[in-house]
Amino acid sequence: MDGAIFLQQVVNGMSLGGMYALIAIGYTMVYGVLRLINFAHADVMMVGAFATLFLFSSIGLPFGVAIFLTLGLCGLLGMFIDRVAYRPLRQASKISMLITAIGVSFFLENLFNVLFGGSSRFFSAPDYFNKTLTLGHVIITNVAWIVPVITVLLLLAILWLLYRTRYGMAIRAVAFDVNTVRLMGIDANRIISLVFALGSSLAALGGVFYSISYPTIDPLMGVLIGLKAFAAAVLGGIGSVTGAVLGGFILGFTEVVAVAIFPELGGYKDAFAFMFLILVLLFRPVGIMGDERLERSRF
Repeated sequence: MDGAIFLQQVVNGMSLGGMYALIAIGYTMVYGVLRLINFAHADVMMVGAFATLFLFSSIGLPFGVAIFLTLGLCGLLGMFIDRVAYRPLRQASKISMLITAIGVSFFLENLFNVLFGGSSRFFSAPDYFNKTLTLGHVIITNVAWIVPVITVLLLLAILWLLYRTRYGMAIRAVAFDVNTVRLMGIDANRIISLVFALGSSLAALGGVFYSISYPTIDPLMGVLIGLKAFAAAVLGGIGSVTGAVLGGFILGFTEVVAVAIFPELGGYKDAFAFMFLILVLLFRPVGIMGDERLERSRF
C-alpha cells in the first residue's frame, strides 16, 4: 500500500470515525449521569435517518431544514424516552433500567418495521455531499471532510457547555453525586433530560451522516453501528466526552485501514474494531481517557 492509498484510507477512516464519535458521545454522557448503558440510543440514530428522509423526500423540505427539525424531534424523543421509561426506575436496580433500555430498543425497531417495512430504503441526499475535491492523488468527497470537522466543532461546543455554563456545571455535579445535587435544590431530573436531549440529537446527526455516506437505511441499521459506537465510548473511556470522540476516530481509522492492509479479510472488517478494543482494554481496562476510580465520571 503506497502513501497515496494510505492517505485516502485515513480520510475515509476519519469520516467513519466522526460518525461513531457523534453517537458515542450520547452513550458516554448518559452513562455519566445515570450509570446506564442506553441501548435505545442507537435506535434514536435510526429514527433520525428515517425522519430526515421523510422530511426531505416526502414533504419536500430543504435538506438543512429537515436536519434541524430532525435534531429537535430526536432530542424530544430522547427526553420522552427518559420520562416514560427511565425516570420511574431511578430508584430501581441498574439491571431493571438495563432491561428497560433493551425493551425500548426493540420497541423502536419493531415500530419502524411496521411503519416502513423491513426492506432497505435508499437515502436520497443533495448531490453536494458526493461532490469531490482532489488533493494530489487523494480524492475527498464533501461528506468525508464535513463529518470530522463538524464532530470536532461539536466536541468543542459540548466542552464549552460542560465547563463554562451553569447547565454544564449542573451536569457534572449530577454525574459526580446525584443525591447531593438533589439536597442542594437542583432538579436532577431536568438535568438528566437535558443530557438525553443532547445525546439523542447528536445520535440523529450521526445517523444522517452515516446514511449520506452509506445511502441505505432500514429499521435495524442501528444495531451494529450502535455496538461500534458503544465500543468507541468504552475504548476512549466511558464517561469522558473527549475520550468518546477519540475512541470513535480510532475505531473508524482501525476498521478502514485494517481492511486496506488486509483486503482478503474484508469480510471481517467489523471484527477488527472489536479486536483492537479488546487489546486496548487488556492493558488499560478503563479506556484511553477513563477515570481510574471507575465510579466517578469526569466528562
